[in-house]
Amino acid sequence: MVRQQKNKVGYQLIPRDISWLSFNARVLQEAADQSVPLRERIKFLGIFSNNLDEFFRVRVAALKRMMKYGAKKVMHIEDSPQTILDQIQRIVLQQQNEFNRIWDEILQALNKRHIFLLNEKELNKQQQAFVIDFFEKEIRSSVIPLMIESIPSFPYLREKSIYLAIVMSRKKSAYDRKYALIEVPTRSVSRFVELPSPTRKEKYIILLEDVIRFCLPTIFSYFGFDHYQANVVKVTKDAEFDLDYEDAGSYSEKILKGIRDRRKGKPVRFIYDKEIDPALLDYLTRRMGLSKKDLIIPGGRIHNFKHFMDFPSHVVPTNEEHRSAFIHPQLRDVKRVTDVVLKKDILLHFPYHSFDPVIDLLREAAIDPEVSSIKITAYRLAEQSKVINTLINAVRNGKDVTVMLELRARFDEERNLEWKQILEEEGVKVVLGMPNEKVHAKICVVRKRTNNRIVHYGFVSTGNLNEKTARFYGDTCLLTANKQLMADINRVFMYLEKPKSGQKYLKLCKTLVIAPTGMRECLSEMIHSEIKNARNGLPASIGLKLNSLSDPLLIGLLYDAAEAGVTVQLVIRGIFCCMQQNNQKSPALSAVSIIDEYLEHARWMIFHNNGDPAVLLSSADWMVRNLDHRVEVACPILSSSLKQEIIDLFNIQLKDNIKARKLNARLENEYVRMPGKKLRSQIEMYHYLYNRSLKLKD
Repeated sequence: MVRQQKNKVGYQLIPRDISWLSFNARVLQEAADQSVPLRERIKFLGIFSNNLDEFFRVRVAALKRMMKYGAKKVMHIEDSPQTILDQIQRIVLQQQNEFNRIWDEILQALNKRHIFLLNEKELNKQQQAFVIDFFEKEIRSSVIPLMIESIPSFPYLREKSIYLAIVMSRKKSAYDRKYALIEVPTRSVSRFVELPSPTRKEKYIILLEDVIRFCLPTIFSYFGFDHYQANVVKVTKDAEFDLDYEDAGSYSEKILKGIRDRRKGKPVRFIYDKEIDPALLDYLTRRMGLSKKDLIIPGGRIHNFKHFMDFPSHVVPTNEEHRSAFIHPQLRDVKRVTDVVLKKDILLHFPYHSFDPVIDLLREAAIDPEVSSIKITAYRLAEQSKVINTLINAVRNGKDVTVMLELRARFDEERNLEWKQILEEEGVKVVLGMPNEKVHAKICVVRKRTNNRIVHYGFVSTGNLNEKTARFYGDTCLLTANKQLMADINRVFMYLEKPKSGQKYLKLCKTLVIAPTGMRECLSEMIHSEIKNARNGLPASIGLKLNSLSDPLLIGLLYDAAEAGVTVQLVIRGIFCCMQQNNQKSPALSAVSIIDEYLEHARWMIFHNNGDPAVLLSSADWMVRNLDHRVEVACPILSSSLKQEIIDLFNIQLKDNIKARKLNARLENEYVRMPGKKLRSQIEMYHYLYNRSLKLKD
């Protein structure tokens, strides 16, 4: 039973963290779905596992902090952290049991395809010889046993790693025992080791930890033990860090110190193989300072399933028809993307459209003698970033380049510090943002002099400027030279470059909707306008596509709108805190979540506006942190045809009856099943955009 909470305006809410667990349950549903290709099912288990790790590192850690300091943060709706933690423990254990059931089912499916995962006890002589040779050549140098009984201070256990907890003993004596830990070196060696097979038809895989298990007698030969038991354990730590702004030192130095402090974070979860030696488990939890109040969770033999997102593709190829990204028709076979954008707005939808035109736009600016400057925000960049390469080339070609680099992009802080150094060494002006505001907006402006006049062009996006994630994140990017939009983007950069001058530049924006200065107020006004129209007997509707919806005040307004007769239709991928009403006076909000091959990441807002639709794309979810504590941008779509394009795509998602789940107060995640034609929205969106591509080309 979900414990209900009330917000400031008296409406019931689903606790944010419980709703998030319900989202991760939808990811687990994809792994359970036998109609999903087998390799994709394995990948979804990896995604589920990785999601849960981050949830514990951030959200569970935050709840534990609330308990420790006895205070509630204003930005959260939790009124009883311990109650939420108790619910989390119950739900996570249930999900773990379902996870284990699904994995067993997938193993059986792999076996039917003659693919076998062997453990160290199932190897034939040829495979045993291979494992010993592989260990000596590829693994031994990376294995450093920790004899934990002889170490005064318990060793630091690395986040995101798995460890073999080992009991060594002699069969003749139950009292002669030693304990050890070995970190499984997944950073330097693949988790999946392919074994020799007697026939081409069969494929055999052994996990890296099982290779080490097999070689324990060799590793510990010095001690002369004849019996070894090794089980996987894993620790998850508090990933938050506090920045002391009163300390001396630069902002980047404070971030670096925070990263180092994170490594010393307190454990928030300890997972162990339920077959582990009980005495060793007791020893480990005592030495780590864990108590019964901590989340100590028994599991199966395998942990850190995140690696299974990269399960060898040649072993289990996907059998799903590949849908390649295609170039937007109005940018196909053109000499310069810039020339097109200067004439008309172009809307790109990734991963259906190729990300290449974004890179091309920047590359053209880098070598264009008429371009004088480029300004861009960066949050999460690809490991080998083409975006960064184009900006460095622009500097080398004499352009003034400014990059607003958000150092506090969670878990990318260290990489962004490295990018800072690279960019500054090349002569790029790097702006690092404000201590109390993350910069989450995705914007770019290029300044160009042509025909003795200055023009500006660039883009606004819902997602990161990352060519790697653009292949599987569903995002929307507007390429534009609209004067009003560009003027506002310039104002945002003026604020980012001179934050001490206050938010006056943000408040001067006339077309873009900006957080934290005006987005909340603007959205509230637009909802109130729909309510007014509904009460006056006029058509009124609100359509929202978001990653998360948890802001109590805006949820309250959506309830008000539904009660007033406004049609409220929501497509929410993740957190959904609405406790929908189910009576005639307050009709239920229509809400679905779509989990499929691509990660739904775009944010769209559609207001009926008495027949003249107001359509916006945004970097912001409807969460307190986005609206009040971040620099975010919502951009109105000004072209009527592009407005209709987003409305059409939104309606396609509303009709999904294969991958859509109903969102309700009971968190049942029931699939939407409607009579008639089966419609999977991501495939239908691809066809819609591709067919539109053909029409535009003609």
